[in-house]
Amino acid sequence: MKKDKKKKHRRAEYKELILARLKRAGKKPITFKELHKSMRNARGFDFEEFVMAVEKLKEKGTVAEDRRGLRLTDRSDLEKCTVSRLNKTYGFVKNILTDEEYFVTGKLLRGAMPGDVVLVRTFEGEGEKREAEVMEIVEENFSRFTGEIISEFGYLRIVPDTLSKYAMPFSNPLGLELHEHDKVMAVITERGRRHSEHRCEITASFGSSMRAAVCALSVLELNGITPVFPPEVISEARRVSDVHSVTREIPNRLDLRDQPIFTIDGADTKDIDDAVSFRRTRSGYELGVHIADVSHYVAAKSELDNEAFRRGTSVYYANRVIPMLPPELSNGICSLNAGEDRLAFSCIVQLDRSANIKSYKFVKTVIRSRVKGVYSEINALLAGEGTDELNEKYKEVSKQLAVMKELAGKLHSKRIARGAPELETQEGVLLINDEDICVGAAPYQRGESQEMIEDFMLTANECAARFGLENGLPFVYRVHEPPTEEKTEALKDVLVRLNIPFEFSGTPKPSELSAVLESVKGTDLDMIVNTIVLRSMSKAKYSTEPVGHFGLVLEDYAHFTSPIRRYPDLTIHRIMSDFLSGTGIEECKRRYGKFAYASADQSTQTELTAMQVERSCEDCYRAEYLKAHIGEEREGIIGSVTGFGFFVTLPDTCEGLVSVHSLGEGEYVYDGMMSLKNENTGEQWRVGDRVRVKIESAEVNSGKVDLVIVK
Repeated sequence: MKKDKKKKHRRAEYKELILARLKRAGKKPITFKELHKSMRNARGFDFEEFVMAVEKLKEKGTVAEDRRGLRLTDRSDLEKCTVSRLNKTYGFVKNILTDEEYFVTGKLLRGAMPGDVVLVRTFEGEGEKREAEVMEIVEENFSRFTGEIISEFGYLRIVPDTLSKYAMPFSNPLGLELHEHDKVMAVITERGRRHSEHRCEITASFGSSMRAAVCALSVLELNGITPVFPPEVISEARRVSDVHSVTREIPNRLDLRDQPIFTIDGADTKDIDDAVSFRRTRSGYELGVHIADVSHYVAAKSELDNEAFRRGTSVYYANRVIPMLPPELSNGICSLNAGEDRLAFSCIVQLDRSANIKSYKFVKTVIRSRVKGVYSEINALLAGEGTDELNEKYKEVSKQLAVMKELAGKLHSKRIARGAPELETQEGVLLINDEDICVGAAPYQRGESQEMIEDFMLTANECAARFGLENGLPFVYRVHEPPTEEKTEALKDVLVRLNIPFEFSGTPKPSELSAVLESVKGTDLDMIVNTIVLRSMSKAKYSTEPVGHFGLVLEDYAHFTSPIRRYPDLTIHRIMSDFLSGTGIEECKRRYGKFAYASADQSTQTELTAMQVERSCEDCYRAEYLKAHIGEEREGIIGSVTGFGFFVTLPDTCEGLVSVHSLGEGEYVYDGMMSLKNENTGEQWRVGDRVRVKIESAEVNSGKVDLVIVK
């Protein structure tokens, strides 16, 4: 015991001496050898304790060490960052204020994990990117992770999915039955100073990592998304979804059940939240957009509301949906099923003969849809290819279909006339068999009726935003800002390299981007330029400030039409409903001012999470499909290029990486934007090039697909 105290005392003395020596040196680094030499003549010098003192000062962040030596850390020079991503031997941190990313070698990460907030010292590295050293972990934000069980030297280990690829030992306190290749959830129970020193325990097992459905479940679980609703939420959903409540509510509403209202959705859609109606008038058209009155059933701060706020949005992937609201509401009382009385919140718009909005009103209604329209069937009818069976099904709304087509054509022409870019993205459809295995993929085909419904919903959403603005209500708007200066410059560089003419000098106008897209339509560069233009744009988000929508070229825009699956729509339904029922402006501001801000922020975050989750899940399914086709050759187009290879998009919308290591010997140079060149041979690969590739491997667990060039 006395010996331990003596060692600690000596270590403390060494710390003081080290700090004093470094302080005298100022900003000039001192090598370890020099520091050791200046202290080794001290009486009773203990080299082991001296080394320990140096290491402890480095761990605390008081002393920094690089290739030049040791020096005192200047805390004012440290930058606050988040750990953005990790690999087995290195990682990256991103400055919280500037978003600048720094490279960090593995030993300088000090065991930091993705999402951790850290203080770093930056310095000039050997490569182009500035490097950093983690000096202190300010906030630990990582504990749960998913991974795959592997067998290593006769022992089961877990290889994490999203951090360093070290196989980590684990404990199994729940006694779960675990096998090699199982997909599991784990939690870090003890952190070390290196990633290999972290300790974890398994908390859940999902099944085989060779199955996409299993891997998707783990992605959902990791992000806190679950198909299971809490018992109190289910109980409340069942209580409020009493069909008799519709009958009791009819006297308080505008009764539109005698009007030929109908819905149009996919054949398998169960959460039908919008219906439409059409009528010619003396001055033009009347468009009715009738939306499920979800706010009537989901009261503010109720169990249903709290859960919907937490989820923020429904999540759709492969053949699954994780709803924002329980099925009792989303597929039941709130779904505008044909032949059933339903409560709606209707936007009734008067348009002139050119489809300009002349007036609008929002009103609580009761409706009865005449027919559950299906996109493919409506498309056939509009093309004059309707069968006797289809004509019979849609006979009650046949006159409305003609008006619908006429109005939709004018609305679409207006959108084109105001310069809204018509971006085409390669959306894919996954083909899932009865055993829940992905057996195919194909491009999503948008038909005429899909585009029509989109234009009708845009009109109602525009009216909703105007309603909020004109009445001075606290509101949640859907906003889309112009491209940043940095993204604009990057876009211009790419267009120059592709020899595509453009007219903008500063921030482009939507019409100028439309002109670029039109100039490559039908060429090999069509999809690539669409992708590049899309990447140049800012991300749409929710805000309480109505800054407009750049992509749609609209000054006023909000999301009103999907309250079953989007919380911002439910938010403005609630605000508008209160105002229409007689609540004054000041009371609306008091009641909903802070709520609107919270809803906009939460809705933006949950939307981003949902998009990432959907993409990750579907990557697993695509890898599952391609795993059955390893060795086959396909033709594809290079969609993006990086320093480590390039990604090729196949005709079925699947994507894979051609690694630089598979291209053969040579010195490969990436231009930072769109091409990779072998300096030894002159061979070059550019965005937009058509290439023939072979499917080399597909890993369901990670969703990664490797391709090789066929020469």
